[in-house]
Amino acid sequence: MSATGRNDKDVDIDLARLVLAIWERRGKIAAVTLIAGGVAFAASSVMSPVYRSEARVLIETRAASFGNADPNGTGSQQVLDDLNISSQTQLLQSVDLIKQVARNMKLYELPEFDPGASPSMVSRLLVMIGMKKNPLEVAPEERVISAFREKLQVYRAETSRVIAVEFSSKDPVLAAAIPNEILKVYQSLQTDAKLDANSEAARWLEPEIASLREKVREADKKVADYRASSDLLTVGENTTFATRQLGDISTELARVRGEKANAEARAENVRNALSSGRPTDTLPDIIGSQMIQRLKETESGIQSQISDLSTTMLDGHPRIKALRAQLGGIRSQIETETRKVLASLENEANVSRLRERQLVQQLNTLKADGARAGEDSVGLNDLERDATAQRQLLETYLARYREATSRTASTDSSPADARVISAAIEPREPYFPKVGPIVIVVSLVTFLLSCVVVMLIELFTGRALRPVGASRQEELETQATVVEAVAVPVAVVDVPADRIQVASDEALAAEMEETLDLTETPETLEAAEANVVDNDAAEQSGLETFSIEMVAEYLAMKGVGPVATVVSPAGDAGSTATVMLARAVSESGRTVVLVDMTASACPTRLMAPSSNLPGITDLLAGEVNFAETIHNDRLSSAHIVPQGKTPAHEAMRVIDRLTMVVSALADVYDTVLIECGAVDVVRAAGILKNLSTDIIVSAPQPDKESLTGVMQTLADDGHSRVLIMSGMSSQRHPQDSSRTAA
Repeated sequence: MSATGRNDKDVDIDLARLVLAIWERRGKIAAVTLIAGGVAFAASSVMSPVYRSEARVLIETRAASFGNADPNGTGSQQVLDDLNISSQTQLLQSVDLIKQVARNMKLYELPEFDPGASPSMVSRLLVMIGMKKNPLEVAPEERVISAFREKLQVYRAETSRVIAVEFSSKDPVLAAAIPNEILKVYQSLQTDAKLDANSEAARWLEPEIASLREKVREADKKVADYRASSDLLTVGENTTFATRQLGDISTELARVRGEKANAEARAENVRNALSSGRPTDTLPDIIGSQMIQRLKETESGIQSQISDLSTTMLDGHPRIKALRAQLGGIRSQIETETRKVLASLENEANVSRLRERQLVQQLNTLKADGARAGEDSVGLNDLERDATAQRQLLETYLARYREATSRTASTDSSPADARVISAAIEPREPYFPKVGPIVIVVSLVTFLLSCVVVMLIELFTGRALRPVGASRQEELETQATVVEAVAVPVAVVDVPADRIQVASDEALAAEMEETLDLTETPETLEAAEANVVDNDAAEQSGLETFSIEMVAEYLAMKGVGPVATVVSPAGDAGSTATVMLARAVSESGRTVVLVDMTASACPTRLMAPSSNLPGITDLLAGEVNFAETIHNDRLSSAHIVPQGKTPAHEAMRVIDRLTMVVSALADVYDTVLIECGAVDVVRAAGILKNLSTDIIVSAPQPDKESLTGVMQTLADDGHSRVLIMSGMSSQRHPQDSSRTAA
């Protein structure tokens, strides 16, 4: 814990002192640890070893294949859900099963399972004074069961139907034999339960089957009597005589109607041919007549004769005339025969029409009879349904009766719904005590407790507590006196100079070092010595310069305003020192933002990821929002508000907005640095006249005459809180360090 206040009464834990106290007492801690380890080794070595063995059983539905009456395997099998597995786990721990195992293995004779039979002297003494119940008052069977349960552990393997049975004993043979015997008794109990169930089922089914047979016989008789009384005789499967006859007549009616339509179509075809004068030679019915075929043959012969005689005789020859007269008679006969065929077809159609009429009459009669039979079949269906249900129930009972009687014949026909998948084997090594792990754990715990006790002693005695701020008191008082020389109330916090990391990028570090001219050449060393002399003279004149580290400490102290205006009369060299100051402040754990108000944009070039980013001029001109102008420093946790892309003369028109922008930044950040560059100090301070701001003059190479003029100008303008920041650190100029310490 760390102190929250800043007075001498606040204390903090000295971790180094705690570690040192443990190291100083390392001998005692080691001795206590070794003694505890030795005691643990001795105690675990004299303990009686305990052995543990495990057997596993798989719970599954099992049945003999020859005794399964259901070929589909969909009988009344037991559903092996989680509740069923849990029930089997409880069955393996039941009192009846434990009693059976104890009787089979004669556990009553073993002292391990009945320690109360021969109590020790301590136990007898406790019984005599009434602090312990006399174990001999409990029945021996209960004592054995209690001891058995303490050594037994039954649990279900996760996400499976496997149950593990573990048993511990001082005898390794007994530790393996008891789990196997438990599973054996468990399977026997399940098999006996199945046999009992089958016997009970067979005894119950016998009278039920006899009663059902009588009911089925009565139901079948009712069906037969109802069929005879209602004339619902069957001629096939689920088909009555009336239904069959109705179907036959319907089929015959369809055939007759087809024949009638065919005859009418043929007669109409012949009639149309005769009426239109078309030749009838192509009609099927005409060609099929044998008489017409003979007449056609005769006609053909006469035409042949006429054709032959026409070559030698004229048309008026008597022979040709006789043949022509004979040809006309033949054609008349063909026409007469054709009309006879037409009459035959019409007669055929009339016969089919009469047959259709008769069949329709018979069909209507059968329909009326079928309707009456349908009404009678309703009662018949009820009787048949009742008879079918009774018959199916009888068949089901008969099948179950045969299965039950077959399973009661032998125990092999009803296997237990469990299968041993891993039998217990005799353990070779005891599971308790484990000498090595016990000694290691006891030694480690003893060592940790000893260290905790030592730290508690140091804390309670106060030797591990130190006052906050008590160290380096003289140095702080010296620095406070130096700050008072410029009329600024300061409580300086010591920040080692090696914490200030300016840059990790080699190119950027070289640029900053070149800008500040910090390379230790003979010329720079001579200038630094001359600068020290100038600083001494400035101190005698009432001026004092501070390194970047000291200014960073000053800004990081509690009670100082968060806004500081930095003026750099030296130009980019002073702006570079301001960048180093911002990074030093961020290294102290405070949030800091640097606003680039310079004309050269030196801080933007050194800190921003890119020089073409929106910044303070864009924000003042209203071109961007507030969040777009704040960017991360490339080399530290500080933030930068770049110069911006809007021309400076446009931003100066709305310079009054700067006070509002800086106030918003001061609400968010611990420190706000406004770098104004080489600008008139009075003008720079006047821009933020409505804010409580410190003024820092960044002068990497201080000049007494110029600084005296600057300080005088600020004093005349009413600014008394002014710091002169030199870019030189105390590490680079030991003369300056010795002077400051003095």
